[in-house]
Amino acid sequence: MIEITFVTNDNKLVQAPEKSNLLRISIREQGGIPFKCGGGICGTCKCRIVEGMGNTDNIKPKERRHLTDEDFEQGYRMACQTFLNGDVKVEWEPK
Repeated sequence: MIEITFVTNDNKLVQAPEKSNLLRISIREQGGIPFKCGGGICGTCKCRIVEGMGNTDNIKPKERRHLTDEDFEQGYRMACQTFLNGDVKVEWEPK
């Protein structure tokens, strides 16, 4: 099991199996990452991996439609497109 810390949600800590989708974990565990579509179309699940970026999978083409290279360098990902291989800490802009 891996640990996900939802920093913006009072550092809520949850566990999930490896290769879990970040947005699905957030929805299931009430992590709080904002979203509308869940499929990479709207870009509302933009979040920043503050620790553990190496524990995420490769950037997807759908993410490149919403995020810039600078965003990626700063640790931003779209939660709906991000699968986790290890522990991460994630934050986002509260709506």
